[in-house]
Amino acid sequence: MSKTIRLTAAQAMVRYIAAQQNDDGERFIEGCWAIFGHGNVAGIGEALHAAKDAFPTWRGHNEQTMAHAAIAYAKQLGRRKAMAVTSSIGPGAANMVTAAALAHVNRLPVLLIPGDVFADRGPDPVLQQVEDWGDGTVTVNDAFKPVTRYFDRIMRPEQLLTALPRAFRIMTDPAECGPVCLSFCQDVQAEAYDYPVSFFEPQVWRQRRIRPDEGELADIAELIRAAKRPVIVAGGGVHYSGATEALASFAEAHNIPVTETQAGKSALPWDHALNLGPIGVTGGEPANTVCAEADVVIGVGTRFQDFTTGSWGLFANPERKLISLNVAAYDAMKHGAAPLQSDALVGLGELGDALEGFVAPGKTEGLKPDWFGKVDPLTDAPEDSNQLPSDMQVIGAVQRAANEETVVMCAAGTMPGELHKLWKAGKPGSYHMEYGFSCMGYEIAGAMGIKMAQPERDVICFTGDGTYMMANSEMATAAMMSIPFTVVVTDNRGYGCINRLQMSTGGAEFNNLLDHSIGGENSAIDFAKHAEAMGATSLKVSSIAELEEALAKRAGAKGPYVIVIDTDPYASTEPGGTWWDVGVPEVSERAEVKAARAKYETKKKQQRAD
Repeated sequence: MSKTIRLTAAQAMVRYIAAQQNDDGERFIEGCWAIFGHGNVAGIGEALHAAKDAFPTWRGHNEQTMAHAAIAYAKQLGRRKAMAVTSSIGPGAANMVTAAALAHVNRLPVLLIPGDVFADRGPDPVLQQVEDWGDGTVTVNDAFKPVTRYFDRIMRPEQLLTALPRAFRIMTDPAECGPVCLSFCQDVQAEAYDYPVSFFEPQVWRQRRIRPDEGELADIAELIRAAKRPVIVAGGGVHYSGATEALASFAEAHNIPVTETQAGKSALPWDHALNLGPIGVTGGEPANTVCAEADVVIGVGTRFQDFTTGSWGLFANPERKLISLNVAAYDAMKHGAAPLQSDALVGLGELGDALEGFVAPGKTEGLKPDWFGKVDPLTDAPEDSNQLPSDMQVIGAVQRAANEETVVMCAAGTMPGELHKLWKAGKPGSYHMEYGFSCMGYEIAGAMGIKMAQPERDVICFTGDGTYMMANSEMATAAMMSIPFTVVVTDNRGYGCINRLQMSTGGAEFNNLLDHSIGGENSAIDFAKHAEAMGATSLKVSSIAELEEALAKRAGAKGPYVIVIDTDPYASTEPGGTWWDVGVPEVSERAEVKAARAKYETKKKQQRAD
């Protein structure tokens, strides 16, 4: 008979999680973020306390942003490590649903452990329980089902014996990777069971490398060999696979230019001869010009989001061949692409072997110098120090202050588009953008997660005033834990990015900038004082010169260092040649909307249909 140990279900869960390792021999789940409440304080809380010397628990201030920090941690480490997050039942659990969706879209691992109602239904309905009059099994946690890769409700202690290995298989699988939700009934957390001792022995979870099918590989090689103007679209999968060097070698061997999605940016150094930079709606002219003229487009680790493809207008030519090298079959088959289901590192290597001797005849000289000649001046400091600086000028100041260890990060609003077009990323991992879900509120918590993942990095977070107001509470957590990173708050008094979109689709300026909102003229938020009140070192600057002076002092901060600067809400870098499908009303009294609708219908006809 195998040896057993009697533990509560919560104790067993924590012990199992702490014993799981990645293929570097490190703990895969580094620790657990927790806000305790009704539904997890007695069971999971007691189990985490008992393990606190070996398995850390961090206290956050909001369930959603705790999970954002965990997700950013996993993203920055290329999915090789992750974190767990636990919440109370009801509203605490519901707060994590947005973060679960963010992780799901971005294919990132996080272990979510929300408390749940009593499995025995003794005190039914329990405090904070959502009742479904037609389904007695439904709780708030069912909301996690469409936004997680694996969901399980733990209603008996022994169910952990199957649920936990399944959860770790998902989180460490390169094709199925994503968030996991183990909905933990609160009475079950406290129940004891005789678990096999062997269940808690350390286990290594290797991220397997899927090799390409020989038939698919031969088909793809034939398509590329016939190409005259091939181009590569590098996505986030290049980073997760550790394939940045393989990408450079492949591109150089076959003279194929590379473009970068938001997730793929920094796959090649910005000044690499074959790196044509950002693609799509937030892209530049070099990448978009080459993609528009390409006869073969080779996606590597990209899911071909609408921003990447210009809502499929960029790839509308029916004669163009689309190839998708992706570890996930779902992504490899999108829009009729010829699939090469494979890990990016292995796939590029074997495809390179199959293409030995092939060198594409295409030339791209002149495109990058012309583009930088247009946009570099936009990042220079304004000659008139009395005018509001643009976001591009703020980026220029940060670029000049950056060093080899700098990581810039953002998620939503104006800055993702400007950074994609303008930021010059020097090495892999120096550009961290959450643009799969583009979730406002990710920034500050995400910056903290990046710094926890790589303490040696110089983390600089860009956030607008709108995003800052949505989720800033983990600033206090970072201050409490003395986690240093820099936050540049660009205050344009509202949602400047969406205001410009509203204007571009013919709409009147309405309800986006504070001055166009009911009572907005009364708003006078002092972000520097607010950040200071949460424990950050903070200051307000009035010019790009003062911003540069402030950035030069960031290394001395012991916790978050916040710099606030007012910016122009209207200035923006011109699009790099693509279109974004945003529905414009067919009927309106506004002449501007009618004109925008006519342009929309013209662009719609150019959209790829398959």
